[in-house]
Amino acid sequence: MAKTYRAVQVSKPGRLEVVERELTAPPQGKVRIRVEACGVCHSDALTVEGLAPDVHYPRVPGHEVVGTIDSLGEGVSAWKLGQRVGVGFLGGYCGRCTPCRRGDFVNCQNQPVSGVAADGGYAEVMIADERALAAVPAELAPADAAPLLCAGVATYNALRNSPAEPGDLVAVQGIGGLGHLAVQFANRMGFRVAAVARGEEKQPLARQLGAHHYIDSQAQDPAAALQALGGASVILSTVTSGKAMSPLIGGLRARGRLIVVGVGFDPIEVPPAQLVFGTRAIEGSLTGSPLDSEDTLAFSALEGIRPRIATVPLEAAVEAYGKMMREEARFRMVLVTGQ
Repeated sequence: MAKTYRAVQVSKPGRLEVVERELTAPPQGKVRIRVEACGVCHSDALTVEGLAPDVHYPRVPGHEVVGTIDSLGEGVSAWKLGQRVGVGFLGGYCGRCTPCRRGDFVNCQNQPVSGVAADGGYAEVMIADERALAAVPAELAPADAAPLLCAGVATYNALRNSPAEPGDLVAVQGIGGLGHLAVQFANRMGFRVAAVARGEEKQPLARQLGAHHYIDSQAQDPAAALQALGGASVILSTVTSGKAMSPLIGGLRARGRLIVVGVGFDPIEVPPAQLVFGTRAIEGSLTGSPLDSEDTLAFSALEGIRPRIATVPLEAAVEAYGKMMREEARFRMVLVTGQ
């Protein structure tokens, strides 16, 4: 067995480089994974651009990781050698803070983020905490499964935990890396789906993905259009602009919810009366636990849901990351190792 492996590390903010690293055994409670695929996500900017305050360099980014276990650390008994597993955004949990003690591991106050707190999946090998692992169904190819471990679970979990019931109108704002999966999930969950995006040219894709209605927010008032359809029980916003989210709140029916999974930096603005009269609400939804990831993968395999991806070799990580950041990816870039 080779004693080294290739990795794409951030040596300093803004600089990605391919390096050779020494192969090491996993410590107690962890496993070593031979990476087969790793999605390129906008959240990788936390490491690549130095946006995370706790990141230390050099660091390997990547948190949409699929591979097979090739070594078990001491004390690991729930996982087997050769088992295909995935690692998402959440790299484990502390088990000591108040949310953890209540079983709310997703909101651990000391959450180790994959590719930030420890090296991630832009590599041929990754060391991962056993508590971060999700089993990956054989029916899903590694490159298809990888984006489901972040973009997939984020949208699937938000929708299945929402107050919407089958037959309700659910709107998905944005038909990008998150939104193109959200439309598929919403359709398969039995919702009446309205896709909201800018430009009429996106309508054919939205309908192909499963949208029953398409609203061009550049050509019409999206809130009025949603109200004309009866009002949305849920609006799932996958965009990264608070300014773009704000006009949609008026499209909610009574007791409707705007659920935010897209992370932007500008505020969402809403008149208080719009929330009070109608008992409407705005809430956020953060990814999911490894078990939630397994549910997402299983549902996707069952319903034939797949991300739209472009695969590139590991050594092309710089180009893939740049394409994603320039919003040129349609819709998810995935690094593959060729194993």
